[in-house]
Amino acid sequence: MLQTFLPLFMMTFCICLFIVMMQFLWRYIDELVGKGLGIGVVAELFFYAALSMVPMALPLSILLASLMTFGNLGEHVELTALKSSGISLTTVMKPLAILIAAVSVGAFFFQNNVLPKSQVKMWTLLFSMRQKSPTLDIPEGTVYSQIPGYNLYVKHKAKDSDMLYDMLIYDVSASVSYPRIVAADSGRLSMTEDKQHLLLRLYSGEWYEEMKGGNGVAGMSGDLYRRESFHDKEIMIPYDATFTRLDDQSMRSQYVGKNITELQATIDSVTTRVDSSAQVIVRRLRMQNVCGTPSFRTVRDGKQISLKPVKEVQVDKPIDFNKMVKDLPDHEQQQLVNQALSKAQSDKQDIEFQGYGISDDNFVIRRHEIELLKKFTLSLACLIFFFIGAPLGAIIRKGGLGMPIVISVLLFIVYYIIDNSGYKLARDGRWPVWQGIWLSSAVLLPLGIFLTHKAVNDSAVFNPDVWLNFLRRLTGLHQTRKLSVKEVVINDVVTDDAIARLSTLRGHCEQFLTKYAARQNYIQYWTSGFDKTLIKSLSEEVDEVVDYLSNSRDQMVINKAMDFPVIRQLLTYSPSTYKTISKIIAVLFPLGLPLWLLGMRHQSNLKRDIGIASHTCDQLIAIFKGEYSREMEYSEQQAITQ
Repeated sequence: MLQTFLPLFMMTFCICLFIVMMQFLWRYIDELVGKGLGIGVVAELFFYAALSMVPMALPLSILLASLMTFGNLGEHVELTALKSSGISLTTVMKPLAILIAAVSVGAFFFQNNVLPKSQVKMWTLLFSMRQKSPTLDIPEGTVYSQIPGYNLYVKHKAKDSDMLYDMLIYDVSASVSYPRIVAADSGRLSMTEDKQHLLLRLYSGEWYEEMKGGNGVAGMSGDLYRRESFHDKEIMIPYDATFTRLDDQSMRSQYVGKNITELQATIDSVTTRVDSSAQVIVRRLRMQNVCGTPSFRTVRDGKQISLKPVKEVQVDKPIDFNKMVKDLPDHEQQQLVNQALSKAQSDKQDIEFQGYGISDDNFVIRRHEIELLKKFTLSLACLIFFFIGAPLGAIIRKGGLGMPIVISVLLFIVYYIIDNSGYKLARDGRWPVWQGIWLSSAVLLPLGIFLTHKAVNDSAVFNPDVWLNFLRRLTGLHQTRKLSVKEVVINDVVTDDAIARLSTLRGHCEQFLTKYAARQNYIQYWTSGFDKTLIKSLSEEVDEVVDYLSNSRDQMVINKAMDFPVIRQLLTYSPSTYKTISKIIAVLFPLGLPLWLLGMRHQSNLKRDIGIASHTCDQLIAIFKGEYSREMEYSEQQAITQ
């Protein structure tokens, strides 16, 4: 099993990692192209990005590899051979389960020790590349704006030299309102040796510039205009073309660069700060005077500060504050209301301002808690996907890259949507962090247990015939029989025994038709319906007769035996099995009426099928007695039609 699984696992892991790396490349392609970055720097970024994408590729590769492994075993009947040799599916899965458990343990240490360092390196490189200036590639006939503070237009470029012709330069580095405009017949653009400046050498051009307020020239007021014609002119433009790698120390302080110990330490420290800030706010609220009287006072006991309520002021008689306010002049009442409103708004703004800091700290705590729990979710996801893929492959028994890839992608999309939704709910504080992060595992774990149970017990959960039969029972679709003459017959059909069986079956069919000759009304249908036990017994008897007649060597008997209809066990024959529910539906007349009409149709079809079974018995009895003829078949068909 290990020799079969490991090559597939390595192949699928490389494929999944390549796919997620392509997603990373498509996302950040604009920040990498046109920067003149070396191959070594780009390769280093891709290496750290590949390490950071392992948590996404590993569960998908385990799911796909386990599906392909057990699908191939089932498709080539090797799984059946193992089971027939007394080896259960759990025994077959055991070595792979031990391997995946070891991979899960390794994934935990990878998440805790390797992933933080790789993410710090990746994001530091990515931010450094964002600040890298693009390489100079000035196009023809288009305004080039990649030089900070300058817009450059070139009409034509020489193919055999670095000459630029019909140049127009807009210099807005000093002021956007007063730009400098330079027009030149030709020029050259080069980089200084230190790669810190651009050297622009222009030939045969003019310089236009607007100067505000005369630039301090004595005796001159208002805006000035300057024009200069030149034959040869050099312009030095600041332009840093070097690649400077940022310090990764700031990124290490973020949640992506910490292990479990560091994450827990940060959570504890920020939580302490939040609690302290909240206590300060509560203390300030309690210290507010109520009607000019303090409700609490501070008591210092060493370094501890606590609040103790102030004794209530005893009054000789109740004070009617509403009357006191109404006795005041109108302008004093208005002034009193304005003062109270102003104080309330001021206190509210002060508390909201302090609450912004607490809200930011709570967001930091949630992000660190999410990163802490994600150290464990990858390991559990690996186990869950194995116990989904292995039994699912044993059930569907399809190997290769076709069906397993389709199922794996669908399951992983469901997992990714659930996981991402839980992550956002936890990040925004709408759910507790542990609920959002463990949501995907909580949804897929029961699926893994269900599939493993079904695969171990050889359940036909994905057998299309089982679902088709259920659909027939639910909708009342007809089912035809298919028989053929057997090449080898062990138990031959005895004529007298066959006639006796057919006669007994015919009598039971006639008894059923006599018992339910009349159509049931609305009340009878919901209170009694058809006898399901009798229908089941009749169906089993028909199947036994057909199975006995299938051993006949007479082609006419085989053909006629296929005329026996399949007596279906529909739910609509007798809805009164659940008395309480049937009475409720019967009382709800608008709801019960269409169900009654559907049940009447199914009951009518059942009686027709039983009538066909009875007439088929007569025809087979006539065949065994040698009295059957085509005229008899025609007359029987006419009788059935009538």
